[in-house]
Amino acid sequence: MNRTTYYILILILAFFLPIKKGMAQKTDTIYHVNKNILTGDFKNMAYGIVTWKMEGMGTISLEEIMVNTIISKKQFEIKMKDDKIYFGSFEASEEKRSVYIVTPEKKILVKIYDIVEIYPIKNSFWTKISGNFSLGFNYSKGSDIGNLALSGDLSYRRKKVYLELAWDGNNTYQKDTLGSRKTDVSLAWQRLLKKGWSSQLSVSVSQNSELGIKERWGIDVLGLKDISYNDWNRFYAGAGLNLTHEIPYGDVPEQDDVAGVMQLVWRVYKYKAPKIWVDADVSFLPYFTDSGRYRAVFNLNPKINLLNDNFKVGLKFYYTYDSKPPADAVSKNDYGINFQLTYSLH
Repeated sequence: MNRTTYYILILILAFFLPIKKGMAQKTDTIYHVNKNILTGDFKNMAYGIVTWKMEGMGTISLEEIMVNTIISKKQFEIKMKDDKIYFGSFEASEEKRSVYIVTPEKKILVKIYDIVEIYPIKNSFWTKISGNFSLGFNYSKGSDIGNLALSGDLSYRRKKVYLELAWDGNNTYQKDTLGSRKTDVSLAWQRLLKKGWSSQLSVSVSQNSELGIKERWGIDVLGLKDISYNDWNRFYAGAGLNLTHEIPYGDVPEQDDVAGVMQLVWRVYKYKAPKIWVDADVSFLPYFTDSGRYRAVFNLNPKINLLNDNFKVGLKFYYTYDSKPPADAVSKNDYGINFQLTYSLH
């Protein structure tokens, strides 16, 4: 087991250690626009979709346009289209497609379509966790080359705080020999501020044999701003600083660097069949300590649902570029595409 794989396992285990089991009380009520009344457990709402758990039916997805009003005594974090954030429960409104948000200070009447995110503020560590697990594999008999891809993320939410552990590994094998290796693991802490702003601190470790990187340790400090956030997409930008410690392959000396970070992230969701999820991000890092050096990273991950919303099938494409990689690097760029099966947790 190489060092990077070992660190991945340690981070995943550490993420799960504090887990405590909790039982959700199914006391929430949704009044449907067609006059039906649904009683169950309100899981969350994002991208115009309410995730709802009902006794006997399991977890279902309900379009936000079908919701007339909501009743729940549980506490929620509620984000609005105008970037306001409320913490409170829900009380039914007699006005069509409206609901009261009840906070300790006041009761606010809002339109359902003005809400972009609803997440419960839960007591159990386990119920605050959601995530995705993806597996991809390609093989060609003619070349006897196989590629195994493992990726995923686990996120943890609490009031105004979002924590995410993400990993992405691509290993290429030829005749039982490991030909190339690309691994990325990151742990990011994000805190909501005001007017669509967030701050983010992340630590990461990566490896890329194609670019000559045996290990790259990094710390990023970013400011994030939502540009667009509604019932079908979220588009946001970030900028900040990156500190790295780089260990190349071979006899090339280790080095420490400071770089800028500029980032764009776009997440799209289409509920109408076929249901489609698209995650895309691009990052650009100009170096301050290594004149003329810069790096660029692009990821694209479209998926469609398979059987239900918890199982998806899709593609994962990545492209990385380094203008001045270590001397022993095979190339200045690395890219790949994998077919993937994904399971979503919570």
